[in-house]
Amino acid sequence: MEVFTSIHSLKNYLLQLRLQNQSVGLIPTMGALHEGHISLIEAAKIQNDIVVCSIFVNPTQFNNPEDLAKYPRTLEEDCAMLEKAGCSAVFAPSVEEMYPEKSLLTINFGLLETVMEGASRPGHFNGVGIVVSKLFNIVEPNRAYFGQKDLQQVTIVKRMVEDLSFNLELIICPTIRETDGLAMSSRNRRLSEVERAHAPIIYKILLDAKKRLNASEDIGEVKESVQLEFHALAGFELDYFEVVNTKTLQPIHTIGNEGTTALCIATHLGPVRLIDNIIF
Repeated sequence: MEVFTSIHSLKNYLLQLRLQNQSVGLIPTMGALHEGHISLIEAAKIQNDIVVCSIFVNPTQFNNPEDLAKYPRTLEEDCAMLEKAGCSAVFAPSVEEMYPEKSLLTINFGLLETVMEGASRPGHFNGVGIVVSKLFNIVEPNRAYFGQKDLQQVTIVKRMVEDLSFNLELIICPTIRETDGLAMSSRNRRLSEVERAHAPIIYKILLDAKKRLNASEDIGEVKESVQLEFHALAGFELDYFEVVNTKTLQPIHTIGNEGTTALCIATHLGPVRLIDNIIF
């Protein structure tokens, strides 16, 4: 496995492979890898000759400096996991390499970014859009792989690929969960032992809400019930629970056709902010 820290050296490496007609799959990450990320590597290996994983904690998508400072950085451990998984190359640039000068570009995703994560984290998706665009231009992948856990991010990147005509295929892979249902996340390692034991209730509440909505319960009543349930849970502070259309991310009042409804949740558990979703 090759490890690159400069854009120039990575582009030269990939150019030689493209001259041999080898296809490239990209998995953009911020490191602190887990089995969810490895599932993306596995998917990319099936469809591509070369698999590139980027590891870059992107400062422009953090609106909380403390959150940026505390984000786990485990490059050596990450590289060991990636090599074992059969990754071809790692791109781990510095902030200075990715942003020689402060970016002047602003990307506005309209209504897609005004709800949920965008409402709670102003400027977050501008940062995501810029860094993902840069990675697409640097790597020029045939396919790029993202996990469904970050549903709003996936929806926004999909729209960006369409609007800017990126010449790649976007592959969305299922959320990978721990055996107790907790969605795998790099942030999970910041949970205390007690918090980690309580965290699976997030997924259980989502499943219960889905069951109730499938039984034709009123969306407003289910949302209110979920809010009350979290209010009663020690250690949790609910940021949002929304029932939305999977394409527009806008709140809905009636359940649509199969695959068009998403239950999205964000909550603080102690100092750690966790997100999850279910599509049905």
